Amino acid sequence: MKQKVVIKLGGSALQHPATLQELARMVHGYRERNFDVVVVHGGGPAINEELTKRGIAWKFINGQRQTTPQMIEVIEEVLGKTVNSNLVESLRAMNIPTLGLSGARDQILYCTHADRKLMRVGQVLKVDVCAIETALSEGTPVIAPIGFGDRGKIYNVNADWAATKIAIALRAKKLIFLTDQLGILDQNQKLVRKATPQKIYRMIEDGVISGGMCTKVLAMMAALEA
Repeated sequence: MKQKVVIKLGGSALQHPATLQELARMVHGYRERNFDVVVVHGGGPAINEELTKRGIAWKFINGQRQTTPQMIEVIEEVLGKTVNSNLVESLRAMNIPTLGLSGARDQILYCTHADRKLMRVGQVLKVDVCAIETALSEGTPVIAPIGFGDRGKIYNVNADWAATKIAIALRAKKLIFLTDQLGILDQNQKLVRKATPQKIYRMIEDGVISGGMCTKVLAMMAALEA
């Protein structure tokens, strides 16, 4: 059985053609080395743009978007259709066989409520890898981080956590976060090139790591521990 690599592509990074070319190079490189590659994408800026167009206000709590029932319809449309389709088309144009999947539509990310304050944000309880494995037999699956729950509820899932849970379920060899951020920065805004879990937790406690980066590093730690 082939070893697997999961690449998480940040929503902001999606806006840069150079990033898409880098992603294509990475996917090509791993496929040539006989790895299966899975891509999980975000889409924050595209969601912000569509919510603004519709006059819907939003806010973030600890780096995660509070998601109302009104917003989840917009998010599912933007992530599951627009962003996912555009990314699939871009990779296909670079000669990568690609299939678009949705964590909800394809019954991949089974969720419950993550937090009452976050409303329709999902905490992934289980990953069903069947649709991913089927897609891998044909090419590279590109997955939108939308979850499903009991009674047909749809959830907005943080893309970092979606990629982490998918990587764990697939027993991936590597989990790579492609982002437009410089990386984890210390109190002097210098790049932290190596860190122990103890150092990371201390930086979170001290408020050096916060917001979206805090969510990202906690997801990374969960992946490493698994």
